[in-house]
Amino acid sequence: GRFAKTAERLRERAPLAAGFCLYEGGRLIGSVRLWSILTGEARSVFLGPIAVDKASRSTGLGGEMVRACIAEAKALGLDGVLLVGDPPYFSRFGFVPAPDAVLPGPVDQRRVMWLPFTAAAPVGAVRPDV
Repeated sequence: GRFAKTAERLRERAPLAAGFCLYEGGRLIGSVRLWSILTGEARSVFLGPIAVDKASRSTGLGGEMVRACIAEAKALGLDGVLLVGDPPYFSRFGFVPAPDAVLPGPVDQRRVMWLPFTAAAPVGAVRPDV
């Protein structure tokens, strides 16, 4: 499944920009990564995957990790954050549809979302920022 996904193919080629892990009692309970990409001409990061231990879901940890990613991307001085995800979940963080971002493979375009920090628009090919 996940190895056939366009998002996974992009993450394989993009350099890691940052990653966060959550531990409880020495046990890993959550993780998320940011990948350096260009979205058209916009300097950005690709957020994902987010993983939270099954027993720790619905506790707000996923949201904490998303907020940490947003803060890190802002600190890096980027134009925005791109992701492929659930619009009802990510819209609460300010993500909006990015219909003109073109990922390098099949994707449900309704799930491609952008969080802008500058006026740079997510228009054009999404590719690793190497």
